[in-house]
Amino acid sequence: MHGPASPGWLLVALCAATGAYCLLRMRSSDETQRRAAGDEALMGFGMAVMAVPGSAFTPPAWVWPAYAVVFGGAALRALWVARSGTHHLHHLVGAAAMVYMAAVMTSSPTAGHAHGGSGVPLLTGGLLLYFAAYVLVSGVRLLPVAGAAGSAATASAQAWGDRPELARACRLSMGIGMLAMLLTV
Repeated sequence: MHGPASPGWLLVALCAATGAYCLLRMRSSDETQRRAAGDEALMGFGMAVMAVPGSAFTPPAWVWPAYAVVFGGAALRALWVARSGTHHLHHLVGAAAMVYMAAVMTSSPTAGHAHGGSGVPLLTGGLLLYFAAYVLVSGVRLLPVAGAAGSAATASAQAWGDRPELARACRLSMGIGMLAMLLTV
C-alpha cells in the first residue's frame, strides 16, 4: 500500500510477526486450530508483503492480479469451510478485502484512490466499518474476566501455541493491520 515509509515498515513487521506466530500455531494438537492458524498465517504474510512501502519496492504489474487469484482462492476456501463454523466468515471477509485491495492496486498502482471522486468508496467504507467493529470486539474479548483466577494455572499447563488469548491477540493485530491498510486505499 502506498503510505509513509515508517508506518509501512511497522505494519510489515506486525503482520510478518503475526504470520510467523500463526505458523507456529499450526503445530497445535487441535485440528480446527491448525486450520484456522494456516488461514491466518496466509493472511499475515500476505498483508506484510502488501504493506511494503512503495518507496522501498515497486512490484511488477503481475503481482496484484496474482494476489487477487491467491486471496480469491482463500475466500472460496473460507466460504466452503464456513459451513462448519462462523469464525470462517471472518476469514472470508478478510480474504475478500485482500482481493479488493489487490484490484485497487491493479487499476492504480501509484495512487491511493483509483475512483476519481472525492471521499471514501462505498466498499472501502463498509470494510473499514467491519474491521473497526471487529477490532473493538476482539479487544474486549482480551480483557480479563473477573473470577478467572484459576485460569492462570490452566494456561500454564497449555502449550504456548494452544493458548486462546494469544490467538485472539493475533487476530486483533491482523484486524488493526487491515484497518491501517484500508485507510490507504
